[in-house]
Amino acid sequence: MFGTKSKTSDETFPVAKTDQEWRAILSPEAFRVLRQHGTERPGTSPLNHEKRSGTFDCAGCGTPLFEASTKYESGTGWPSFFQPIEGAVATTTDRSFFMVRTEVHCAKCGGHLGHVFPDGPAPTGQRYCMNGVSLAFRPAE
Repeated sequence: MFGTKSKTSDETFPVAKTDQEWRAILSPEAFRVLRQHGTERPGTSPLNHEKRSGTFDCAGCGTPLFEASTKYESGTGWPSFFQPIEGAVATTTDRSFFMVRTEVHCAKCGGHLGHVFPDGPAPTGQRYCMNGVSLAFRPAE
C-alpha cells in the first residue's frame, strides 16, 4: 500500500469509534488514509479541481477544517490550503519514511489528513497538503 503506517499515538479525541465502526462509515481508501495514516496517490482526488465557495470538512466526522478561500494550487497533486479553521486541526511529529515531517490530523476525531510544510503562500507561509479522500467538500449555501 502507498504510504501506510500504523497509528501509534495514545491521544484521545471527542469522536471515538472502533475500527469496525469506522470501516462501516468510510470507504476502504478513506479508512486506510484517515485511520491508518495512509497517503492517497497524487493527482487522484477530484477535490484538486474544486473551486466553489464552501468548506472542506473531515470525511470521518464532518468537522469543518478549511474554508475554500484558503485553498490554492500548490502543484503537488493534493488539495492544499494556507490556513485551517481555528482549532479544527492538530499536529504531531511524523518520523516515518526516514524523515521528520509535521502530520496534520482532525482535532475532533484524530483522522490523518496529511502534512504541513513551511513553503506555502502569504499570508501564513504554510502549505497544508491534505489527502483529498480525508476531506468532504460542503458548498456554501
